Amino acid sequence: MEAMAAGAEAAPKRFCAVYFPYGIVQRKEGTEFAEWNWFPEGEGLDFRFRRSHAALEPLRDELTMLGGLSHPKGRKMGGHDTADNWLTGAELKEGHLDNTISLDQLLADRFGEQTRFSSLTLSTDGGVGEPTRASTLSFSRTGQPIPAENKPRLVFDRLFGVNSDSLSRQRQQLRNSGSMLDLVLEHSRSLRGQLGQVDQRKLDEYLTAVRQIELRVERSERWLDVPKPTVDASGLHLDADDSTPRELMQTMYDLLFLAFQTDSTRYATYQLGNMNGATSIAGKFPQLLGMADSMHTLAHDARKGDAGAEPLGRWTGFLTEQLAYFLRRLRETNEGDGSLLDNTIVLFGSSNSQTHVNENYPLVLAGGQAAGLRHGRYLRFGDEVPLANLFVTLLQRCGAESEGFADSSGELSAILA
Repeated sequence: MEAMAAGAEAAPKRFCAVYFPYGIVQRKEGTEFAEWNWFPEGEGLDFRFRRSHAALEPLRDELTMLGGLSHPKGRKMGGHDTADNWLTGAELKEGHLDNTISLDQLLADRFGEQTRFSSLTLSTDGGVGEPTRASTLSFSRTGQPIPAENKPRLVFDRLFGVNSDSLSRQRQQLRNSGSMLDLVLEHSRSLRGQLGQVDQRKLDEYLTAVRQIELRVERSERWLDVPKPTVDASGLHLDADDSTPRELMQTMYDLLFLAFQTDSTRYATYQLGNMNGATSIAGKFPQLLGMADSMHTLAHDARKGDAGAEPLGRWTGFLTEQLAYFLRRLRETNEGDGSLLDNTIVLFGSSNSQTHVNENYPLVLAGGQAAGLRHGRYLRFGDEVPLANLFVTLLQRCGAESEGFADSSGELSAILA
């Protein structure tokens, strides 16, 4: 009833980041291959989507295409190194990435206590991967990678699965885990004084990971008496894997949608392939979909000559089709006075404009109208505007008072209503 709604709490603000590797097509305007370009024709309100973005046309008023933004420190890094700093803005120095906290985790640190899961970290490869070839977009306050989950059924069970053990047994199991972690921490601290500086640093990284597990155990115990939400899993392909890329991506997007709809978490990341072309299981996805070659090779061929424009354009078109599927689900779900999409900011893109070129990131910003974002435009910025300015603005729109992030120089007011 309207009288009841007047006293209801405002819908929460959410953030989701989705990343794809290796870049996009860029061809000279006026040529036949320019139709496969990522960046639109025209600017501002008067822009036209290319063939790679046909699926986004019905969502035009729900999103903004962004051009010209990048991390200045990322421009100095190797072409395969920048997925790790896409959400952090950190710098690679002397072959070592001293990473910092990612945008999603900064939000999770500030507001994550309000939901059962402070954040959700997904990727096609899972785990953490290798330094500068990480399989996760999320990094803790100390810059440590947060392991990503990549199996739909395990993600579903974590979010919505029912534990058959009694509450008392579950509580005892959590307390036993906490006691074991206490012993590990106590032993590790006594060992620290016997180690050199390099080993001490490795031990500190290990202790940070242990502390993250400890916090997760404590959190699980606090939420033990709150039943997990019940959702309909009948339409989900929970057994999808890297042999069925379309079903896998759509199911992961479904899980992100359900996590937001049930307010199980408000912050999430999803990496569609890491930057290790030789080992990433996502590399073969284009071939499994009937396209010419691996993800990495498509990007390289597109940079070599015009013949490679269409194959890579079709691949990025597939990626934007899956994005459109996710955005439609959010838009079609009512929440408060608007939709779930109105209360969810979605950042989609890459840290490469072309293979090994770490500038002019291809980015789509969608949703978040209830947070004050204005859409329906293609906005292009100069090199002097760092990507971190966007991050500062998104932090503020999500309720986190922040004057700076990484190398930001201010807010990005152009995206605001």
